[in-house]
This record gives sequence, C-alpha cells and structure tokens, in this order.
Amino acid sequence: MDYEKDQDISDSGTHEIQSSEPPRYEHYQMHRNSGRMEQKSPVKPSRKNKPGKKIAGTIALAVVFGVTASAVFQCSNTVAEKYFKKEESVQLFSDSEEQTSQTTAPAGEASGGTGSVSEVAGSAMPEVVAITSVSVQEIPSFFGIYGFSPYGTVEQFSSESSGSGIIVGENEDELLIATNNHVVEGATTLSVCFIGNDVSNAEEETRDLASGDINVKDAVSAKIKGTDKGNDLAVVAVQKSDIPKDTRSEIKVAKIGNSDGLQVGEQVVAIGNALGYGQSVTSGWVSALDRSISSEDGTTTTGLIQTDAAINPGNSGGALLNMKGELIGINSAKYAADAVEGMGYAIPISTAQPILEKLMNRQTRDKLESSESGYLGISGGDLTTEAVQMFGVPAGAFVREVNEGDAAERAGLQRGDVIMEMDGQPVTGSDDLAEKLSYYAAGETVEMVIARAVNGEYVEQTMKVTLDARPPSGY
Repeated sequence: MDYEKDQDISDSGTHEIQSSEPPRYEHYQMHRNSGRMEQKSPVKPSRKNKPGKKIAGTIALAVVFGVTASAVFQCSNTVAEKYFKKEESVQLFSDSEEQTSQTTAPAGEASGGTGSVSEVAGSAMPEVVAITSVSVQEIPSFFGIYGFSPYGTVEQFSSESSGSGIIVGENEDELLIATNNHVVEGATTLSVCFIGNDVSNAEEETRDLASGDINVKDAVSAKIKGTDKGNDLAVVAVQKSDIPKDTRSEIKVAKIGNSDGLQVGEQVVAIGNALGYGQSVTSGWVSALDRSISSEDGTTTTGLIQTDAAINPGNSGGALLNMKGELIGINSAKYAADAVEGMGYAIPISTAQPILEKLMNRQTRDKLESSESGYLGISGGDLTTEAVQMFGVPAGAFVREVNEGDAAERAGLQRGDVIMEMDGQPVTGSDDLAEKLSYYAAGETVEMVIARAVNGEYVEQTMKVTLDARPPSGY
C-alpha cells in the first residue's frame, strides 16, 4: 500500500494553524549513591584466665577470616564486572540534580536563580541545536500518466526542512536530543549543528551529505532513536565521537524544570532555529495553560502551554524556558492568521519527560532500504475520526486484511485487529506503522500490542511477530 504524506514542505518544519477553521495543529544518567555499610565485629569479653593465649587465638582467626573474605569479595566483583554488564537507564536532569557530565559544559548564570532574558539565553543556548532533515517526496508526474516520462507516473524529489532540538541526555556513546516528531518524520538523512556560527550552514551541509559528500564541515550526522507521533515527540542520537572536541566544551545538557507549577503571566524565553537561519531568542509570557488544538487529520492534542513568545517556522522542537533557565516546554505549533498575533504552543516538559526517557533508552537503528526492511503481510488503513468515536476503536493501524501464510497470520493477527504498539512505540496509523517497520530487518522478531474486538469490546493482547522479507510491494 502506498502512503500519502500530508507534510507541507515549504514551512521549514513548524506546525501552523490556519484561521479559516478552528485552531488546527499543522505541519508548517541517574545519580546512584553507593554507600558502604560498616560492620562491627562483636567483641568477646575476655576472660581473666589465660588472656594472652585467647587473644592470640582470636587475632589469628580474625586475620584468616579477613584474608579469606577479602579474596572472596574481590573474586566476586571481578567476575561480575567481566560477565555481567550493568545496565543503566538514561534520565533527564531535573532542577534538583547536579550535572556531572564530562562531555558538556557547566551550567550558566541563570541556572542558580531567576535571571534576565540575556542571562537565560546565554545559559540555555548551548543546550539547543539546529536540525536539518532531507526527505524524499513522491509527486505524481503529469507526463508520466501519458507515457512521456522516463520515471513513470510518480517522480521522487529530495526536499530539505529545518527544525530545532534540545540536548536532554547522554549515554556512553551518544548525545541525545529531543525534538518534535514532525521535524524528523520521513527523513532519510538528518544532521545537527550545535551552538556557533556554523548553524546557519546546516541546511547547505545536509544537502551535501545527502548527495554523497561526506566531507561535511559543520553538520554532524544524526539518527532517529525513537518517535511518538501521537504526542509529536522524538529523540535523535549523535555519536559523541563525531562531535569536534572544541564543540564538546561549549555544549551542555538541559536542566529540566517543572511545568506543573507554571502560572499564567509568568515570563518565558523561547530559543530555536527560526527559519533555518540559526539560533534566535524570543521572550514572552505564559498566556494560557491546558490548551487543546487539532491537527489536519483531526487528532486533538491537549494540555499545551500557550505563549505569546514568537514561535516561527524552524522553531519546532526548540526550548521554552522559565527565567531560571530551566526547560519547561518543547515548542511545537503556532496559530497563523492575518488577524492573529502571538499564539504559540509548547508541549509541557512534565508531559514529555516520561515519553522522552522511554525513547532515550531505545536501541538506535538505521533506516533500511525498502528491499531490506521487514514485512508484516497485512493490508492496513485508518478509520475516520467519526468511526473511532462512534465505535470506541482505539488509536492505531487498522488491519483490513491478513495475507495467508505471511508473518502476521503466523503470529495470530486477524482482520479487524488494531495495531497499537510496535516494539514499545505507539502506533498512530498505517503510515506510522510503515515508517516504523522501515527500521527493522527481515528475520527480526518484534513485540506488538494489538486490540481485538471481543463481545463488543476491544481487548488488548501482546504478540510476537517474526518479520518476513519484503516483496516488491506491501508491508
């Protein structure tokens, strides 16, 4: 099945809300205290009779015990370190945690208390990056319909768009960046530029990278680590080894604030890659809280922060900060109309944090060629908003048909099921499912959460599917 992408390429990666209809949401380390418990050996009261002999015996036994215990514990630690790898999850730094990263620079002045806009900007700009994506768009060919085009009825074009991101964590090998899903959705190539004068060259450098030029001076290649389309969130990863040493000393991980305590009228600062020109700073106020807006496909996003700080195309995925320089939101959308001024929206960090932490701890994958990616063997589709509301169908990819003998049927998937999650990632529709499958190779086994109608109610089930090799068409 072909998937139609409704992303507007000209908007440089920012959602925009049109005025002719109701507001619409468009496309435009864990610190571990390792304490040691002290054990005091019980002291035996010495008898007055033959004290020297008893004491000597006790000392000798203590020495033997101490040597033996030390050897046993040392051996245990050595075996554990060698054969059992300790797994630590990556978490976002909260305002009560101290950043101890050796990769990133220390916090700025504004981190210690309320500061001016310039102090907040100076502190937070090293946390914000410019993201440039290259995607392939399929456009119907007028001449191809009549047989006059050598490319057939559909031609492919490469397009570039700009957005922003925030450094929210790191692991042993990667620097992890949060952004909006719509900034990276469908991207075949991603690049990141950190703070500095090179940001404005990100788009040009990414085009060079996409055309095969690997001598990219300013941009650092990035990969998608995980996405959540329903919440418009994503995490991309950059290899630390790819970041120049001088840049490492200038950048830092964002300090996370608490958006739950926000009040209308608080001053905020927005930083992002506006119009793809590089980092820019705007300031405003929290205009409203818990706002809801609707996307082009009818999906409603709730609980957003509304601000009059200017959020322009390219700002998507950028930082919304309080006057302590703490991250309180991820800029995502704006209301655009001739008669409207200053209506921008951000995803509260308290909403985004658990989602981002889950995405940050996923395995980083490369997007595969269609001939290499796995195949499920279904015919899928999306239900209308009315049908979902009327019949209580959960969000996900609706299974219209299951191909006989293919991966889906072998796993037990049935017609009418709804695929809600794949490998721990929410699935919002058939396009989203196809996009996620493009990162998994044939032969891999993935876990899926599906909803199945049982006696008039949808019941969730978990199944494992071993993907087939992909035929010339289908998914």
